Amino acid sequence: MNTNLLFNKRVLLVVSVLIPLVVAILYLIPKNFEVGESILILPKLNAVINGITFLVLIGAFISILRRNVVLHKRLMLSALILSVLFLLSYVTYHSLTESTPYGGIGVLRIVYFIILITHILLAIAIVPLVLITFSRALSEKFDKHKRIARITLPIWLYVTLTGVVVYLMISPYY
Repeated sequence: MNTNLLFNKRVLLVVSVLIPLVVAILYLIPKNFEVGESILILPKLNAVINGITFLVLIGAFISILRRNVVLHKRLMLSALILSVLFLLSYVTYHSLTESTPYGGIGVLRIVYFIILITHILLAIAIVPLVLITFSRALSEKFDKHKRIARITLPIWLYVTLTGVVVYLMISPYY
């Protein structure tokens, strides 16, 4: 096996395991920090980043349908950068503050937790999917890229959209 390919698979595996692990640990660590107002804006920023990422992904999809490969590449790179910025902001916020409990009741509470749980599970799954999809594009394996992109895109869209929905549903309780 090509050592470069082996390295890429190892990096992909480490990153795919490390990100959800770090996020899970953040929820378990007690926080005894006094945080300033600037930190409290991060959930709103995260929702904005998710919303922009959603729109960028739609634009990237439309551009590839129109065979505008240059625009598609730029938009996909933008979506990746936005996702990294989201992750940094998310980790920063959750490393400094306790989780906000959802205060809704009745059917809305059930809907919230269904959206939240599917969002979390698919957010975990999207990390390796995005990394594999990008690596196949970068290595110009476009047939394999296209096959996995058909799976990656709808999940990535769902994760970004439900990130906004979760924020909107929990924001009254911050």
